[in-house]
Amino acid sequence: MEQRGCTIWFTGLSGSGKTTISQRVEQFLRDHGYKVEVLDGDIVRTNLTKGLGFSKEDRDENIRRIGFVSHLLTRNGVFVLVSAISPYRDVRDEVRNRIGDFLEVYANAPLEVCEERDVKGLYKKARAGEIKGFTGIDDPYEEPLNPEVECRTDLESLEESANKVLSKMREMGYLED
Repeated sequence: MEQRGCTIWFTGLSGSGKTTISQRVEQFLRDHGYKVEVLDGDIVRTNLTKGLGFSKEDRDENIRRIGFVSHLLTRNGVFVLVSAISPYRDVRDEVRNRIGDFLEVYANAPLEVCEERDVKGLYKKARAGEIKGFTGIDDPYEEPLNPEVECRTDLESLEESANKVLSKMREMGYLED
């Protein structure tokens, strides 16, 4: 059977669990023979969007470029797992509308929890004034209004979060039962 492509867009604060959940979903999909590509925000910034900063304009351009690549892959029958903070609702909606086959996953954890998980030390640097315009500290994060999936990563296990995503993919007709 020909696979129908879909972009699964994981959004949330740094440290909310976006990449961790997307990795678990990726493993399931690969284990079951689906075509999958992963566009992780950190990796994309060292390649596709190198040279862009963290102003609102640059962040929006970063998301548009990720969205463009996602659209190309999606229309060619690939599941695209995007893990990017993507803090601004309007540009997320713009990308959603361009792609069409789109599933928004909100990795939701309180700021305090994200700061506790701060493996890269970014929140600490932002609080110390070493990083300006850091999402959640001195730059806003606009929560999705109607995500297809909300994962409360402070309250549920990784398996529960990943299963929510996979269940929604089944419900929307992207996966076989």
